[in-house]
Amino acid sequence: MKLVNFKEKAAASAYRLGVRSDKGILDAGHVTLNDLLQGGEAELSKLRQYVEESKERQERFVDESEIVFGPSVPEPGKIICIGLNYRKHAEETNMPLPEYPILFSKFSNALAAHGEDVPLPRSTQKVDYEAELAIVIGQTAKNVSVDEALDYVFGYSASNDLSARDLQTRTSQWLAGKSCDKFAPVGPYLVSKDEVGDPNALRISCTVNGEVRQDSNTSDMIFNCKEIVSYISHCMTLSPGDIILTGTPEGVVMGYPPEKQVYLQDGDVVTIEIEKLGALTNRMVAEA
Repeated sequence: MKLVNFKEKAAASAYRLGVRSDKGILDAGHVTLNDLLQGGEAELSKLRQYVEESKERQERFVDESEIVFGPSVPEPGKIICIGLNYRKHAEETNMPLPEYPILFSKFSNALAAHGEDVPLPRSTQKVDYEAELAIVIGQTAKNVSVDEALDYVFGYSASNDLSARDLQTRTSQWLAGKSCDKFAPVGPYLVSKDEVGDPNALRISCTVNGEVRQDSNTSDMIFNCKEIVSYISHCMTLSPGDIILTGTPEGVVMGYPPEKQVYLQDGDVVTIEIEKLGALTNRMVAEA
């Protein structure tokens, strides 16, 4: 099931939950994403039944061209990120393969939606893209085993771990370059795990103004999704709605030779596409 956080362009409405189908976006009624996360499979089954019955009720479907997307997970308790988690990305940046997952965080100010403009901060000249698979937690997870870890996942989204490299590398802590405003676009959809299957067998790519910059597969992760969820759950409690950004493949600007490094500029359009999850597009704009 592909879930959408949306509102209609023509209506002064609040964001609400929808379900994507071949006919368009179906309003999920009074069901919220929090309801699904708290209610688990039982609540998800009710929504599936509602969608199935909508075909007979001739419900109104809204075309995607008529909606404004919100972040696929609008209110995560935590945004946890994994650094250097693709073998070829570690190689291109001349960094040793990590022995344990490298954890850092982003905050809610970094959230952005599909189609939303992302401001390029005046404090940086080196904003980089990072195509990433986002894991969305569906159940409270503490000290879970690797084998059981994916049982605690609700679904997945495409994401872009935008990074201000000059701010990131000033100190040993990466936070300053990672949590600028709108530096964590997620979406356009939140796809339930039953539609995704193996999260470590998905093609992942990034284009800038239509030019392919990253083209890889989540199978290149050093620590796979179930290992990541298990590891983090032994460090802290994971709660429904928490987002985990799982690292980026090779092809980022920072990995280019210095003479070929051209960082994101005003007007650049970045698209992150992940198999089964859709394409997440954002335009970079100079900060006002």
